[in-house]
Amino acid sequence: MFETNVDATYAWLGLALVSVATAGVAATLPASPPPDASGVAHTIDSVADGPYPARAEHGLAASQIRLTERSIGLRGDGGVGFASLRGPKITPVPAGHGKRNRTDGIGELRRVLDGVPPSSAFDDPDAFAAAASHARDVDGAWRPAPGRLTVRQVHYGGVHVTLVG
Repeated sequence: MFETNVDATYAWLGLALVSVATAGVAATLPASPPPDASGVAHTIDSVADGPYPARAEHGLAASQIRLTERSIGLRGDGGVGFASLRGPKITPVPAGHGKRNRTDGIGELRRVLDGVPPSSAFDDPDAFAAAASHARDVDGAWRPAPGRLTVRQVHYGGVHVTLVG
């Protein structure tokens, strides 16, 4: 009556191992979902697709951002989220270029993104187009993400550019 059933011992050991394994898997799952790159892409596309100059902002819950002329990537505690941009090519404007930089024009693009008219930041539409072209050629490396992403479609002469930064 008080004998130990061998099958019951193995069943309890198996149950204990499964419980430990389940707890280990649950501990490795992220605490939050990956950042919403598709929502940011929708904001960018809605500004870029419009026929008129426009401006929009989108809050970011990410620690890093990667912008190219055709995609956006966001990295956070919950993982990485990517989205393709469907509208016209964008011009990524990296942060940290607030000072005027005559060699590449990214500092002036940053000022235009922040609200300065392009005619005040650039001598002519050709200089504006050259700076935008240079900004699109900069590598799409991971950079620290700001709290808010700004999107601005700008027309200067015959040049139409969507700045994102």
